[in-house]
Amino acid sequence: MTDIEHIVAASEGHDSGLCNADENKRIQFATDLLNLTLAAPKINRCSTGGKCGFDPSEWLPEKNKCWFANRIVEIKTKYELSVDREEANTLEAVLSKCDSFEMIFYPYEGSAGQTDVPVIVDALTLYDTNKNGKITCSEARAHGIAPVYSDHPAYEYMSDRDGDGKVCE
Repeated sequence: MTDIEHIVAASEGHDSGLCNADENKRIQFATDLLNLTLAAPKINRCSTGGKCGFDPSEWLPEKNKCWFANRIVEIKTKYELSVDREEANTLEAVLSKCDSFEMIFYPYEGSAGQTDVPVIVDALTLYDTNKNGKITCSEARAHGIAPVYSDHPAYEYMSDRDGDGKVCE
């Protein structure tokens, strides 16, 4: 099961300036695909570890922080929403360490006996444009993921000749 979630929550949008917006702008914000993403119920729903209308100074996902933080900035800019100092500091701290703002797809990590069928998208499916079983630096650059570090899923399909944990430098 998967939920559809607002990246910038409706309550955060309201508190950041949508309270003064006309109804059309509020509807646009609520239905804008830029502001919607798929989320696991355990992350999305208000429970222990779940996200519930927080701004980025209060909560960021463990994975894809760069993509998520960048998307918040895009949404807040598009809708001319305010960013408080703590939120700005958090976003700046995350974004200053990012080499890419692309979403990284990780292998499914379900528990044994899981009944949901996961959708697994691997690095070769995403980045091996010529389908030769390897990812080249030109392919990595075309997908906006270069340089590629050893913790990125594409790394294992690339050649790190100098062994420094970084390719396409």
